[in-house]
Amino acid sequence: MPRAGWKKPETERRLSDLVSVGVLTRVFPPGLVDEVIAQVGRTEQRHRSLPARVMAYFAIGMALYSEGSYEDVLAQLTDGLSWASGWSETYSPPSKSAIFQARARLGAEPLAALFARVAEPIGEDDMPGVWLAGRRLVALDGTCLDVADTAVNAEYFGRPGVNKGERAAFPQARVVALAECGTHAVFAAEIGTYSESEAVLADPLVGRLVPGMLLIADRGFFSYALWRKAIGTGADLLWRIRTDKSGPKPVHVQDLPDGSWLADLRQTHSAAARAAQPMRVRVIDYSIDDGRENTTSYRLFTTIVDPGEVGATDLAAAYAQRWEIETTFDELKTHQRGPRTVLRSKSPDLALQEIWGHLCCHFAVRSLMAQAATHSGHDPDRISFVAALRITRQTLAHPGAFPP
Repeated sequence: MPRAGWKKPETERRLSDLVSVGVLTRVFPPGLVDEVIAQVGRTEQRHRSLPARVMAYFAIGMALYSEGSYEDVLAQLTDGLSWASGWSETYSPPSKSAIFQARARLGAEPLAALFARVAEPIGEDDMPGVWLAGRRLVALDGTCLDVADTAVNAEYFGRPGVNKGERAAFPQARVVALAECGTHAVFAAEIGTYSESEAVLADPLVGRLVPGMLLIADRGFFSYALWRKAIGTGADLLWRIRTDKSGPKPVHVQDLPDGSWLADLRQTHSAAARAAQPMRVRVIDYSIDDGRENTTSYRLFTTIVDPGEVGATDLAAAYAQRWEIETTFDELKTHQRGPRTVLRSKSPDLALQEIWGHLCCHFAVRSLMAQAATHSGHDPDRISFVAALRITRQTLAHPGAFPP
């Protein structure tokens, strides 16, 4: 916050010219932010004290300082000007009400569009943990975030039920994402209501797959339609599959020397389904002997049908990399947002803006970590997310080296 006795300097510079967010501007340059805002039609028609670019950075800044007040976050954003001027110039932040109104004017769409423009896999060619047989390992999974308990949030997002007909304390938004396993960089996401299943939200995400990726997913995502859509992208798949009576029934075609086997997948619920071209998969059945009496059996389907490219043991080991996206969600929910912290926004549009801000912030921090790993020659998993988050917060408060 400004020191006692500070006053706004006499200057013609707008706040948007003064705000800088340190390393975040490397990932989200001001020119790109302005371009995205213009594309979604949120550019101001008249001069405002809190223009759209400032509020886009503010939404990301809220993710860095999730426990700070509106005034605290904006003070961090603008404090860099005073630091760079040797404390000879100061700026008094607007009121909480003015900041709230500016957030509402911006809405969620610019943050979603900004994330879509910038987020992408960031693993380098020789980076450890990123590749398997020349394919980029990516994972698909979902999580839920508590949002503020208001009537409009509850109506929009819904909330889970608990025992004896009661309802959970907070409404929840569901987030399904694609993340690069080796770097934990989330490069695509869908945000929905609690009632929307992970499989439903995953449907548009598979369109972000490209040839050269290997998508790892848990058994809750499989459907014939989603599998067919995913293989249509040219990416390879490695999914765990249910083996109960509700699971798919692969038709045996050929045994392979590494213990896996080829099979055809075909639905049989209608004549049209039976007439459709079957989908060839490679099936890998295995269990993990961890010393417990009841071992867990696993079944994987993959589109990598040649065991000469990747053996069954290596694919089973690669499936364990799916847990990297669980670690990614933990980074976002526990360390960045704060443990058991409820999102502050009291309306659905601002709650969505806040979530997209968190995703933008996490991608920026992970980009910083990937650059550090490349420079040092280390595995990105060896770099602390908590330490990188702390460094990013420090550069937000003293960003003089990063011009707006």
